[in-house]
Amino acid sequence: MAIKLLTITRFPEFRAFMSSLIESIETLLVDLPTIRPHKLSMTTMACQTMVIVRMRHSDGIEGLGEGTTIGGLSYGPESPESIKRNIDTYLVPLLIGQPSGNVNALRARLNRHARGNSIAKSALETALLDAQGKRLGLPVAELLGGARHDHLSVLWTLASGDTTKDIDEAFQRLDDRRHCDFKLKIGANAVDTDVRHVAAIKEALGDRASVRVDVNQAWDESTAVRGIQALQDAGIELIEQAIPAREHAGLIRLANRFHVPMLADEAVQDARDGFDLAAGGFSGAFALKIAKSGGLHGVLELAHVAQAAGIGLYGGTLLEGTIGTAASLHAWATLPEMIWGTEMFGPLLLRDDIVTEPLNYRDFGVDLPRGPGLGITLDEDKLAHYSRKP
Repeated sequence: MAIKLLTITRFPEFRAFMSSLIESIETLLVDLPTIRPHKLSMTTMACQTMVIVRMRHSDGIEGLGEGTTIGGLSYGPESPESIKRNIDTYLVPLLIGQPSGNVNALRARLNRHARGNSIAKSALETALLDAQGKRLGLPVAELLGGARHDHLSVLWTLASGDTTKDIDEAFQRLDDRRHCDFKLKIGANAVDTDVRHVAAIKEALGDRASVRVDVNQAWDESTAVRGIQALQDAGIELIEQAIPAREHAGLIRLANRFHVPMLADEAVQDARDGFDLAAGGFSGAFALKIAKSGGLHGVLELAHVAQAAGIGLYGGTLLEGTIGTAASLHAWATLPEMIWGTEMFGPLLLRDDIVTEPLNYRDFGVDLPRGPGLGITLDEDKLAHYSRKP
């Protein structure tokens, strides 16, 4: 009996997948105002600037990506302007004319020729995955192995800096069933002032909500010992990055000294950082962010290191808009458990959006977007309105 062998080249969708090339990459600076001033230890934000990537391919598919950071250069070494310039000048030439389907090969090419620039690389990888998903008719989560969740919990950051306003805001979010976990940005004030602020909010909310804090690296270790003890006594559930990122040994000491868990954020950029902290005896949780790990594949590598070491996971954000938030959600949805939830509230902090259908926030969380790729469609009029003019 003759047996016919079927090959993927007999199917037009796979032929297009194999032959598609990257034709052009456009980057846009998009400025969106926030609903209120957002106060952190290093800056106060009234506007968020996103770098939107539009990657066009020879098969007519367009992939979308986003690179976003916080407060220009006040947070880290990449600013929106440098992200755009470095993509346009250095990274685009590495990708134009390359086959678009092999994301691993393109990631390796970028990493071989360009150091750092993790936010820029994340934006480009997101656009590649969005295009690949659209090409194959699959959500990005399916390209990453498949979604285990279609709804993820989302906390809200209380960052007005005013205790009464923060309490009122928290109760409103609870009543709306929008959020039941809250994070407070501290570190800009004296330790005792910050502790009083946090303790008053926790006392007001009681058992209705959990309260965590993010110090954003503002304390030295001795200050952190005093502050963390007071926060632990006040019933705070999680302490994020109390000391500078490079002080791994100090972070490990703090994690072992207190019952309240420490959350490593800026201290853990990629899988290598995760391994170093785990090997040193760190116990607590890792904040995952696609931007700091160079994209979805890199952040999942870090997540797998944490899982192997018994370290908890938390889905973090650099206050991305809908495109970057959707990309993160597709990654988080593939993980078995995120014991500390996520903070993918970035789009809710913005007064407007540049997509046709916003993400669906409900029941203290957000739904995973449906549809091929990221499941996101641009609103061209809104994009044109908020894009920064040359």
